[in-house]
Amino acid sequence: MFEEAKRKYLLEHGHARFCPKVALIDMDGVLFDSMPNHAKSWLKVLSDNGIVIEEKEAYMHEGRTGRGTIEILYRRFFHREPTDEEVQDLYYRKATLFDSLPEAKVMNGAKEALDAIRDFGMNRILVTGSGQKLLLGRIEKFFPGHFTTERMVTAFDVKQGKPFPEPYLKGLEKGNAQPFEAIVIENAPLGVQAAKAAGVFTVAVNTGPLDDQVLYDAGCDVLLHSMGELATSLPLIATPFSLKNDE
Repeated sequence: MFEEAKRKYLLEHGHARFCPKVALIDMDGVLFDSMPNHAKSWLKVLSDNGIVIEEKEAYMHEGRTGRGTIEILYRRFFHREPTDEEVQDLYYRKATLFDSLPEAKVMNGAKEALDAIRDFGMNRILVTGSGQKLLLGRIEKFFPGHFTTERMVTAFDVKQGKPFPEPYLKGLEKGNAQPFEAIVIENAPLGVQAAKAAGVFTVAVNTGPLDDQVLYDAGCDVLLHSMGELATSLPLIATPFSLKNDE
């Protein structure tokens, strides 16, 4: 399964070898089970602004910057761009509501997955579309030693968030790695699209309510269903592979 996925990746991108030394890791829905709180917060503040969407759409926007989400919805519902003041006000209210909700739990298996990545000798870079300071502040508390500020890419670091490749390209820069020297761990279709646009082997971990096909359609190379499964599969996923192996 994994060797075939690696072979297809190399042929698709024109690389001769796959030798990951860096893992670029999303946060919401991967390290923390925070997406239900994000969805609830978005639905409430958007509804208060006359924008009514289904919960599934909130998950489909996962990974996008807050500004990007607000701009898309303003165009659809009001046929105009939001003002900077409207973006700031709406996102402030969303962040405030999010922070008032019960603290999101660590995703089951996340610690074990990070330890497996570390034990395999791979660097860890956080790549998140989030600007939620509360969640970012919890990273060191719950995952000590795995990340530093210098090894994080957040909404504050990019001009074009997911699904554009900029977040993962910046992650590659921070990890001093080429695309074939990295893997991405994502749970959201926009994040998968961003990773694929950056040319990185992408492992989708479907921890939410979306159908698997949504992540396959976004372009993931491998799909798993829990962070625990990632922890046990990591040695097989991250083992170097060369097209010469097929000879």
